[in-house]
Amino acid sequence: MEDNNITLHVENPDGSRTTLEAPVDMGLSLMEYLKACEYDILATCGGMALCATCCVDVLEGEDKLNEMSDDEYAMLDTLPDVLPNSRLACQLQLNPAMDGLVVKLHHAE
Repeated sequence: MEDNNITLHVENPDGSRTTLEAPVDMGLSLMEYLKACEYDILATCGGMALCATCCVDVLEGEDKLNEMSDDEYAMLDTLPDVLPNSRLACQLQLNPAMDGLVVKLHHAE
């Protein structure tokens, strides 16, 4: 694996995991990368932390992520089923520290 790629794991609805190799040298957010991989993310606001339609649940590696901004916290607070490990994928810039991160798309039950 090259130095400018990290490994991400996405847990699927059936519990299986898909392993993805993501570039960290293109300035992409997790939301942009998951959309490019054709995951079902609306991202209605285009990554401005205004809609919460890119919410993911971080299953492993939460300690590797940047601190949550006030805007992100306020937007997550509008979701009825938000979890303590929920984050907005648009606010998570891909970086080398995120190698091995495991996320699940947050869908309302």
